[in-house]
Amino acid sequence: MDANIQKYQAFVEVADAGSFTKAAETLAYSQSGISHMVSDLERDWGVALFERSRRGVVLTGDGARLLPEARDLCESFRALEATVDEVRGLETGLIRIGVFPSVAAHWIPRIIKRFNADYPGIDYKLRVSDYTEIEEWIAAGTVDCGFVMLPLRTDARLVVRALEEDEFLAVLPRDHELASAEVFPVERLAELPLLSPASESDDELLEFLERWGVRQNPHFTSWDDRAILSMVEYGMGVSVLSRLMLRGLSQNVVTLPLSDPVFRTIGVAYRSAGHLPLATRRFLDYLEFRKEEE
Repeated sequence: MDANIQKYQAFVEVADAGSFTKAAETLAYSQSGISHMVSDLERDWGVALFERSRRGVVLTGDGARLLPEARDLCESFRALEATVDEVRGLETGLIRIGVFPSVAAHWIPRIIKRFNADYPGIDYKLRVSDYTEIEEWIAAGTVDCGFVMLPLRTDARLVVRALEEDEFLAVLPRDHELASAEVFPVERLAELPLLSPASESDDELLEFLERWGVRQNPHFTSWDDRAILSMVEYGMGVSVLSRLMLRGLSQNVVTLPLSDPVFRTIGVAYRSAGHLPLATRRFLDYLEFRKEEE
């Protein structure tokens, strides 16, 4: 790869990540390597691209002005690589995917396992965040495709494809008075400590509470689903989680359907087929394997 393209990619990735360390992890370089590339670029251009501090880095005014052009150059290079992929077939390639945590844990391994069996030369770069940021990544070209909740939360003009309706369930301690009920009455959420995962459905849960007329903020939030379930198991409260988030978790809890059933529609989104490398277009055909061996 051309050394200047590597520098531009380092610049864009550091700007997106807000950290040399995170950019190095994403691009599979050392932290010092990323720092040297950005420093070289600053020296080549005669401008300071970032203000550096212990908290991380932020773009300077010059850096913010130059970032869109550098991003366009990286996207043009990606388009060139995609054309080369088509000429050579799928012997090599890179697929950049935006995912939220439950999809990363439960769908992506199955899909990549099957895809990798057919195309072993393909590399993958996963970026994990919430729905809104994933949509922004897709629109900006930071990822080729991403898993989102439908309808979209931003005004990004993306191609979307619905994949699955994922039901939300009440999660209770086994000794809870409602543990043997057929359904969980949603109005009881106003009376109980509510534990919520901050990783992906915190905003959804607040929307559901508003829909049910329940005035309550989550009592405890965590990015770790297992931490939430452990808190439920120890009788610290109840939670509302999706089936996908609960998959594979073995804590000693009870799950019940809600008296007012709610679902989220999980989908995949991308800018347009014309923007997608061949490897990503082929990868999208393998999404049916997300249910393999469930």
